[in-house]
Amino acid sequence: MLSQKKIHFEISERKILLRVFDVLFVFMALYIVGIVFDFGYLEMTKDNYYWVIVLGFYITLFGAVFEMYNLQIASNQFQIIKSIILTSSTTVLFYLLTPYYTPVLPSNRLQIIYFFIAILLALFIWRMLYLNFFASHRFIKKVILVCDCDQAEELITGLESADPHYKIMGYIDSDKESGKTCGYNNIKNIALEDLDEFVQKNHISELVIASQDTEGITVLLYNKLLHLLENGFVIREYTQVYESSTHRIPVQYVARDFYRYFPFSRNNQNKLYLLGVRVMECLISVIGLSVGIALIPFILIGNFLGSKGPLFYTQERVGKNGVVFKIFKFRTMVQNAETAGAVFAVQNDMRITPFGKFLRKARLDEFPQFINILNGDMAVIGPRPERPFFVAAIAEVMPFYETRHVIRPGLTGWAQVNYSYGETIDESLIKLQYDLYYIKHRSIFLDVNIVVKTVSTVLFYRGQ
Repeated sequence: MLSQKKIHFEISERKILLRVFDVLFVFMALYIVGIVFDFGYLEMTKDNYYWVIVLGFYITLFGAVFEMYNLQIASNQFQIIKSIILTSSTTVLFYLLTPYYTPVLPSNRLQIIYFFIAILLALFIWRMLYLNFFASHRFIKKVILVCDCDQAEELITGLESADPHYKIMGYIDSDKESGKTCGYNNIKNIALEDLDEFVQKNHISELVIASQDTEGITVLLYNKLLHLLENGFVIREYTQVYESSTHRIPVQYVARDFYRYFPFSRNNQNKLYLLGVRVMECLISVIGLSVGIALIPFILIGNFLGSKGPLFYTQERVGKNGVVFKIFKFRTMVQNAETAGAVFAVQNDMRITPFGKFLRKARLDEFPQFINILNGDMAVIGPRPERPFFVAAIAEVMPFYETRHVIRPGLTGWAQVNYSYGETIDESLIKLQYDLYYIKHRSIFLDVNIVVKTVSTVLFYRGQ
């Protein structure tokens, strides 16, 4: 019998773990404070259970806004402390300011201090435990990859960059005629006769099949895999692992037959879902335009002092089904910025004015696009609309780039909140992977996730 694999939490399991224990540690801290300091502001009983539910909701909501459930930030001591302070402060502020759903403000204001310190310390203690135990190397998942030698470096890099706790220990070469040895990162080429010993010695948790050549899965290899499967080892297909780890579709790997791997979300044709989304888009657009109109005097002054030119500009973009429309924006670049022809916008782009840079960082330049949303040319959430020139250029390199046009482009989207500007064709490919992931998994839950991440982008001044 082969030895069992070591403990490992999947990405989704770690995020659930963080949310659950954030709330549990806060409730435990408040209970202890109630006993030690005669804390009466939040008495948790069966008659006021909704007070507890609201507090738990605020903790997880603002924790998401301030990126406490971003695993990279959760594993960085400085960044997570900043997120804890912001989450604790905002949670306490909103809890105090919504007395209809929460306890009435205490007459002894010192109890508010106890309330804040209890939440802050609870989150801090739990996250330091997570940082030093759950995020440690004890929970690395050790994996064997079945692939062609020529693919090994690209596949290994894709998986390990998505999850630092995902460690490729070796690979089985599925190219029978290769005879090569993969030298990437000292990854061991495992002979089939040594597979059982290697699995046992290195505490392997999972095998990932990345070979597209079915002839490479020989009878001997198939029997070895079946033996491991019968002994409780997980065997998964590479595109499935990549998608669940990165939340992107690996179109660069599945090549031209990727439609076999890409069933569209039913919500793209769900009338009830689309009607609900459209009603919300109109409501959000009316609110957004009202805020935009209120900001216009200040933007006019800033534009006059820092940009010296027209406030608005329009530009052709490609929408749903490839239909071209005119997008509205506040101008952020110098006049005649593209006299030499259309080029990608890049970081520290010299064409962007100082005031335009502020508008982009704060995402204020996009307020006029609520007009496009009301017109039906755009959605609140969807792939970012690109210019016809760039669409044509990128589509020549990426056969399925125009697949993103099956839904309306969006003001914000999965690619926008997860990746920066696509300054090159390669970076546009990464954004395409995120766009296709959204189209494949489109749902209310994913929409809410994007909205929360968009709020984080604005609050942390990460616009582009």
